[in-house]
Order: sequence, then structure tokens, then C-alpha cells
Amino acid sequence: MSEISKLTELRKLMLAMEHSMGLQDLSSVERDIYYAASDLTDLPGPVKTTKLLEHSLVAGVSRPTFFRALKSLVFKGYLAQCQVTGRGQYVVNPTK
Repeated sequence: MSEISKLTELRKLMLAMEHSMGLQDLSSVERDIYYAASDLTDLPGPVKTTKLLEHSLVAGVSRPTFFRALKSLVFKGYLAQCQVTGRGQYVVNPTK
């Protein structure tokens, strides 16, 4: 099996997993932010916007696009603003 065939199989598997978790309707930037936030939930406390912006999955996204996608994720219920700490910190909600 060639390297590209392996990558193709991984991509198909990932698409199937995203579909089963209800992530298929998110844009690629929204998915990357959601993945980054989920990755950062291992840290104590809510996920900070600054840490999201530094994450390798989000590093190449422009700030305006990042904040539009972040707002969209909150609107869609994938992320929620932390009620305790205020602005700039988010809690990851489980997938639907």
C-alpha cells in the first residue's frame, strides 16, 4: 500500500468519525478550533482564547476568521463562554 493510499484511508476514516460525531456540518476552521479546544481541555480550567490561537491546528488561521468561527461554535453550542471567569475563556461541550 502506497503512502498516499494510507493517507486516503485515514482521511476516509476521519470523515466517517466526524460524521458519526455530528461534526460534518462544521467548516474546516470550526473543526480545527473545536479539535484544538478539545486538546487543550486537559489543562486545568477553561480554554483560553490565547492558547487556542497558539495551537498548531489553528496557527495558520487569520484572526478575523478565527473569531468568526469561534463565535459560530458558541452559537451552534459546541463551545460555551465560561460563566465563572468571563470573556476569552471557553468550555468544550460534548458533541451532539
